[in-house]
Amino acid sequence: MATDILSTDFDRLRLKTKTVGADRIKRAKDNNEDIAVLSMFLPGATAAKENATFRCHLGIECRLGDCRDTTPGTKKMEYKTRQWHEKCFCCCVCKTAIGTKSFIPREQEIYCAGCYEEKYATRCIKCKKIITSGGVTYKNEPWHRECFTCTHCQVSLAGQRFTSRDEKPYCAECFGELFAKRCTACVKPITGIGGTRFISFEDRHWHNDCFICAICKTSLVGRGFITDEQDVICPECAKQKLM
Repeated sequence: MATDILSTDFDRLRLKTKTVGADRIKRAKDNNEDIAVLSMFLPGATAAKENATFRCHLGIECRLGDCRDTTPGTKKMEYKTRQWHEKCFCCCVCKTAIGTKSFIPREQEIYCAGCYEEKYATRCIKCKKIITSGGVTYKNEPWHRECFTCTHCQVSLAGQRFTSRDEKPYCAECFGELFAKRCTACVKPITGIGGTRFISFEDRHWHNDCFICAICKTSLVGRGFITDEQDVICPECAKQKLM
């Protein structure tokens, strides 16, 4: 059975954005938003205490060469009690400074949206491309809806009834044509999909609706019957035929 993916991991991400300005920062904090704050080191004694406690989170890898550099006018970032120089607040994969773009934190690391998507986003098992919205899961594996198709005719199976053989999905029509037993009476496939009932006798099979007396056309389901060469007939017609 295939089920809809209501949203992918990447869809569920709440992208974090930097904010500038005291009023905007206050609103963000009042709304309990997850934000990174951009500010700058001020000259003189104005922010001496704050600047004295600053240490860039990159430490010895600080891009300015001095993790305690608080040169007035230099911009800094603060996120969840950690601090960086603006140039040091960068993606852990591509090393590009985040700047004013959105970012995603994961396990103490910072990712730009592109690198996070490339590394962690759900990918379709068939085409290997990222599933950005929607999709289906089949046997615990993700597919684009357009990639989840019948193995034989390639028609989309998303939202449709289907069955499988050798771990491969098939639409009902193709499965019937390729693999199903065929009804002795109508020669159409007996798929069993949707609870279809059928009768088997020796090496022959019938749809329930096709299992009728060859003479009077009465249903033989649940009744006794007699074989007459390739036909099946009800006991009453068999008596009439013998008279």
